[in-house]
Amino acid sequence: MHKDTVVMILAGGKGERLWPLTRDRAKPAVPFGGIYRIIDFSLSNAMNSGLRRIFVLTQYKSISLTRHLRRGWDHLSYALGEFIENVPAQQRLGEVWYRGTADAIWQNIYLLDQLKPRPRYVLVLSGDHVYQMDYTGLLAYHEAAGCGVTVCAQEKPVEEASEFGVLQVDDAFRVRGFQEKPERPDTIPGKPDRVLASMGVYVFSTDFMIERLSEGAERDMFDFGQDLLPGMTERRDDVRAYVFGGDGAPGYWRDVGTVGAYWAANMDLVGPTPELNLYDREWPIHTYQGRFPPAKFLHDGGEESDRMGVAVDSIVSTGCIISGGRIQRCVLSPRVRTNSYSYSFESILMEDVDVGRYAKLRRVIVDKGVRIPPKTQIGYDPEEDAQRFTITDSGIVVVPKGFTF
Repeated sequence: MHKDTVVMILAGGKGERLWPLTRDRAKPAVPFGGIYRIIDFSLSNAMNSGLRRIFVLTQYKSISLTRHLRRGWDHLSYALGEFIENVPAQQRLGEVWYRGTADAIWQNIYLLDQLKPRPRYVLVLSGDHVYQMDYTGLLAYHEAAGCGVTVCAQEKPVEEASEFGVLQVDDAFRVRGFQEKPERPDTIPGKPDRVLASMGVYVFSTDFMIERLSEGAERDMFDFGQDLLPGMTERRDDVRAYVFGGDGAPGYWRDVGTVGAYWAANMDLVGPTPELNLYDREWPIHTYQGRFPPAKFLHDGGEESDRMGVAVDSIVSTGCIISGGRIQRCVLSPRVRTNSYSYSFESILMEDVDVGRYAKLRRVIVDKGVRIPPKTQIGYDPEEDAQRFTITDSGIVVVPKGFTF
């Protein structure tokens, strides 16, 4: 089955709701969890599932993503038919770039005919979700069902339905309709308090997919969730739902498309037993890592001093120097330095951030290369923060890449 499947990862979106983290990079290239990029999770899931024929479709501000793929994911054997290939938008079908998720696949459909053997199935993934999933069960389900497309979904509380695309299913989990962020959603049969949220993960039978994409292109239907999949249910195509985590196993999946969701998913990592286990040797998350020295903690404080380099309930990457500052419930990328008497709480500090003496950060995301001046406070005065930075309704402050105070 694995040899019959090709993976196509959608990695070209602008990620406007994640601004300003996507000001200089595509959303899949946004750092996550200290040393990773968001796309590393979809790629690692595919690799760990035995899927080694992967196309990554890029478009928006893709240079950092392209560089990451070249440095961290260029280790497969082309001689054995394995590859992770970056496919930028090329205007192959006219003077247009990718106009949606389905259009991105359609503009690259020629790639499938070039593969030997030609794949029977196409696994379509989003490059901007954080999750751990073995796709083997999903592919087996799709093959056994013999359907045109299987949509991967996860159960969510009914009160969260307005945040997702919701599948309407019958008792056999055939998909009968789609609702986009509904206020009054259809619930799962027999579970009036639960809905099925689409994860943006699809398995298509190849010939069926090509036929529907061709029809969609003629009718200017460019997106799977908004156009093609609802159209398939209207014409009564055989569309199935596969419930991720439905077998009782834990199913961690987060759409980190907003600043608040991105911050919350990072905070999920710092607890004592996080749902997303980065330390599972049976399911490693691959990435590119620079050659940095080990993390270092300086100053023990002594009995009469609060000058102590301490990190509690935090992720501290290589190259970091905790020099007399206190870190609590934070995620630090490589080469972060926190200086004496500084305090950072529930914050995400990306590569090459320097936190000055006596500075205080609370629920702040600091993008790369920022120098926080001594005695600066961010996250304590929303009105003051809003004059300089992006701030969410829940109070998360984002300091953009390279910001100068």
